[in-house]
Amino acid sequence: MNAANANGLQSSVPGEADLIALYRTMLLIRRFEERCNALFLQGRIPSTLHLYIGQEAVATGVCSALRADDWVVGTHRPHGHALAKGVSPRVIMAELMAKVTGCCRGKGGSMHVGDVRKGVFPAVAIVGAGLPIAAGAALSARMRGTDQVAVAFHGEGAANEGDWHEALNMAAIWKLPVLFVCENNLYGASTHFSKAFAIPRVSDRACAYGMPGETVDGNDVVAVHDAALRAVERARSGAGPTLLECLTYRQCGHSRSDACDYRPDEEEALWKERDPLKVAAARIRALVPPVPFDPSGIEADVAAEIDDAIAFAEESPAPAPEDLERHVYWEGD
Repeated sequence: MNAANANGLQSSVPGEADLIALYRTMLLIRRFEERCNALFLQGRIPSTLHLYIGQEAVATGVCSALRADDWVVGTHRPHGHALAKGVSPRVIMAELMAKVTGCCRGKGGSMHVGDVRKGVFPAVAIVGAGLPIAAGAALSARMRGTDQVAVAFHGEGAANEGDWHEALNMAAIWKLPVLFVCENNLYGASTHFSKAFAIPRVSDRACAYGMPGETVDGNDVVAVHDAALRAVERARSGAGPTLLECLTYRQCGHSRSDACDYRPDEEEALWKERDPLKVAAARIRALVPPVPFDPSGIEADVAAEIDDAIAFAEESPAPAPEDLERHVYWEGD
């Protein structure tokens, strides 16, 4: 094992302790999202929700390969990205409940979660618009003489937006330290991948921009971690950007208004068998020699953390009317 990253893991192939830590992060994301869904249905979260259930291995695997000072740009489905990078469940929950203690002071809501103190830009809800921001962060690192890396998470639908192409092209030309992570969950809202692409893989487009492209099992946190680590080390060394496509599946609708009736039951059942938590648990149980692994203990620990986040959010005040025009520009606090 080598140097520790932002999440306290090690920046090489995960070992037994790291696997359990990765499992816990994914479980935290899963249970956080499930509780958010319940709170939304109870009318306790005022904004809409785009849940990350089923895609936890992507955010967890990528962020476990990053340092605390690296940058992440999320999407309109950002809770998992923020949690995996170390943003507190307390401030995310407070943000969802529109409280002043939220990570964006209750002004952004679900689709704009982020905390610059943790290296997470407030998420960008416009499809594809986060990629140029990540490229800009990478350019900033270059100009400031640091070896920071930026990551742009995006769905496969974003790969058909102009911002996507412009960001990849500029990053390749200038060899910027940026990783473009495509979370290919097969559906852009309700449109299947096969109806929007004439190629079998998003990563096939990488060669057109002169950068490496790789497709991995996005439900296997170790596969994602290993691929992300290679890309991050490449970027940090000055060799430029990488397009990483992670094949995954959201186990819920596009948003809370989506009944998901366009997806075959057989397809959903097949992907649920490849649930990221099941895959990680199987890896842990297959370790030789066996290691202590208590899922029920981890469940209880995660439940307590989420209970604390909900209590913190509900006890926090709402923003004052006079705060409406504050923080239009970042004031450094």
